[in-house]
Parts: sequence; C-alpha cells; structure tokens
Amino acid sequence: MVNAIKYWSESAQLTVSSRGGDKVARTGEVVQSITEMGSFLFDENKGYDPFLENLGSVWLIHFLLNFDDSALTAYRYFFNYSSSSYFEKTKLTADLAEKTVGLTGQDSIKTATIKKDVDCFLATYAVRPKVAGAKKGKVVDEDYFSSPLTELGLIRDAGRGYYQCDLTDRPSLPLDIFFYAVARYFQFCHAESTVSTVSFEDLLAKPLSPGRIFKLSEAGLGRLLDEAVVRFKGQIAWIDSLGLKQVAIDSQLMESPFELLVDYYERQV
Repeated sequence: MVNAIKYWSESAQLTVSSRGGDKVARTGEVVQSITEMGSFLFDENKGYDPFLENLGSVWLIHFLLNFDDSALTAYRYFFNYSSSSYFEKTKLTADLAEKTVGLTGQDSIKTATIKKDVDCFLATYAVRPKVAGAKKGKVVDEDYFSSPLTELGLIRDAGRGYYQCDLTDRPSLPLDIFFYAVARYFQFCHAESTVSTVSFEDLLAKPLSPGRIFKLSEAGLGRLLDEAVVRFKGQIAWIDSLGLKQVAIDSQLMESPFELLVDYYERQV
C-alpha cells in the first residue's frame, strides 16, 4: 500500500523522490518530498482541496498523470497515443507491448507485465456496469471501491473485455483546468523555440496535448477555446494564418500557468 501511494503521488507530480543530503546521502536513503502542486492541493492547513472533493481537482490530477513523456505506462499510452474509441483489452495490451518494444529497442517484452499494467489502468479509469440484483445496504468489499478517476467518465466498461471511450466536449471539465493544460502544453512546445503559437490540430491530436489527454472531440476543443478567448480576454486568442487555425497565449501566462489554478480555487472557496 505504501509503495502504491508513493508511485501514484509521484506519477501525478504531487511528490518527488531524491537522494537526501549529509547523513541521509551516505546511507543511500531516498527522501520523498511534496511538490508545490501537492502542497497547493493537499496541505492539511492551506491546501485548496485536501479531501479531493472538487471534480476539477480530479481532472487536474488526470492531466498531471498523463502530461509526462519520461516513462510509458498503459494510461499514458492510451491517452497520448491510442486513437481507439471502442477497444478490446487484449488488443490494447498487444498494441502497448508493440509500442514499448519500438521505444526501447528490445527484441521482446514480458506480456504478463504489460497485462498487469493494462488491468491497473482499466481498474483506475473504467466505469463499471452496475451489478444487477445488488441488495441495498450490503457490505461491499474494498476491492470494489472506485478510483476517483472513474468520476470523469472517460472510459466505460462495455462488458466481455471491451471498453468504450468516446471523444466528446467534456462538459464537466472546468474551463480554468483546461486553460491551465493549454498553457502547460505551450510551455512544452516552446521549451526550445521562440514561436508563440500552436495550431488547433496540434492542440487536438499531438501527444501530451489537451485534446489527446482529455479525449476531446474537435467540436469540444473548439468550444472550450472559444470560451477561453471570451473569459480570459487578452491572454488567449485565435489567429488565422493562410487558412490555418492557430492559438496564441500571453507569454507571461506561459511562464506562470500556476496562477490560473490559484484563481480557479479562490473562486471555489
């Protein structure tokens, strides 16, 4: 359980592990510390959502889990590379194994390892069908507890090993969380570039983009960008260059997108 908490908190960029200094460094002990994001959300005294009650926080954690290209996992593969809307678990496992072999250059990889990762991913995200005949008040084993990420409705268990993930406009995704994701994606795109715009197509379909991670339809992404242009006037704008739809955001916002989260949570208080 402790290792699981450590893994998920680090994957969601809420904590980070490092070698300690002085005495700790000599023993080789790894020290885990909370990140700025972890403190911002979960600090028991000043955290904005210590009990994860705000659905916007769940959307934010989903984004942070998948906005990472340092290590490929089943969930990062699905939300960044897979275009399947209706898929079989065994096919997803095979596709992920093939992708992993391609990225690592290994001749093969243990299918059992990939299968366990896919099982964990689906258990974390997929909304399970209601069990017919379940009695009210019946004690449920903790293995049946749902992950908070199932609340997003991104994946539905269709039964018999099949799953559904539709591209939609995600009405429960707060505009502020979406815009934060856009700003982070701009940071990623322009880390080694002076270009200040991103095309609509890249925002929709490139790995690590908001369109990919939130599984947005083309209409859904357009709606959210239109609403962002209206709400965050002067910070984001449409640009039409030779018929190519592009988006530009304020350079200062690109440097400090965290302020978007502060504004969002301040309004929730």
